[in-house]
Amino acid sequence: MKKNNEEKRENIIIKTSIIGILVNILLVIFKATVGLLSNSIAIILDAVNNLSDALSSIVTIIATKIADSEPDKKHPLGHGRVEYLSAMIVAGIIFYAGITSLVESIKKIINPEKVEYSKITLLVLLVSIILKLVLGKYVKTKGENFNSPSLIASGSDAMSDAILSLSVLLSAILYIFTNINIEAYVGVLISIFIIKAGLEIFIDAINEILGKRVDKDIKTKIKKTICEIENVYGAYDLVLHNYGPDKYIGSVHIEIPDSMTAEQIDPLERHITDVVLAKHNVYLSGITIYSMNTKNEEIIKIHSDILNTVMSNEGVLEFHGFYIEEKNKSIRFDIIIDYSKKNRDEIYEKIYNDVKKKYPDYTINIKVDIDI
Repeated sequence: MKKNNEEKRENIIIKTSIIGILVNILLVIFKATVGLLSNSIAIILDAVNNLSDALSSIVTIIATKIADSEPDKKHPLGHGRVEYLSAMIVAGIIFYAGITSLVESIKKIINPEKVEYSKITLLVLLVSIILKLVLGKYVKTKGENFNSPSLIASGSDAMSDAILSLSVLLSAILYIFTNINIEAYVGVLISIFIIKAGLEIFIDAINEILGKRVDKDIKTKIKKTICEIENVYGAYDLVLHNYGPDKYIGSVHIEIPDSMTAEQIDPLERHITDVVLAKHNVYLSGITIYSMNTKNEEIIKIHSDILNTVMSNEGVLEFHGFYIEEKNKSIRFDIIIDYSKKNRDEIYEKIYNDVKKKYPDYTINIKVDIDI
């Protein structure tokens, strides 16, 4: 099933990219012809922008084929991150087109030339606007449905192109009725938008490669699935490593009764791994455990008291992993403190002192977990 889904995703991305290439090549031919005949730098630059979109779609196809290739000895976790590299290449193409367009537009401002617009010119621009809006919406929707950064970037870029083409159309109409030529300045505006789009796509790709915070909704759903399994009373510290769109490998802490044996824990961990992989397409490479006190009612009251004490401190996001070892009189638990708090060390010290004051006969062991 997983393999079939990957093949479907690959086919959809390639099919969508091919449609984008064909539409953009068609627009390049029409716009370049009209731009040269009318001596319009704005229309010519609009054609160059469409050419860059076609090249971007070609890059997307190549990257998708590589990303979906089987893992090998050098890349045991697959090649999914190639899609982020392809998004960077797409960004580079767009950025280059923007810089080139900006230079040419400035030249036209310094040395303006007469332009000649016709009804055909206006018709081509109007048709291109409609085509780019439809194409952009289609490509972006497919990208979001199949989590393809390259398609989302291409779709967003196409919709921005439609707006830029509209500005060219309006400048042409203005020239026809008032003889005021602002097309070189429109070219500058187009160039700035193209450069901005390239930078945004590049930054998004860099964030994915660096390892940005995983969507909270994804983690919440995985934790909920784990907690629905018998004998699991909590799921914490879920770490997900991204190896391409929809390709996660991770680890998690689970809270289980201290009465369970290794013989019982082993099949439980295997079951959790299978369920999470089947339901969320996430492979849990490691599952570690927090033991939960179940043999002493008094400990439950202590747990509730310490929980209230800890969570009363502003900036504490989570309390978990609580356990009391009666034999050696020790209390241990983990907390997560908001990174936005500048006095994180002070918050930790206060929590430690408050708990120690209430339970002076116990050794207190508090671990500050990473806010992931």
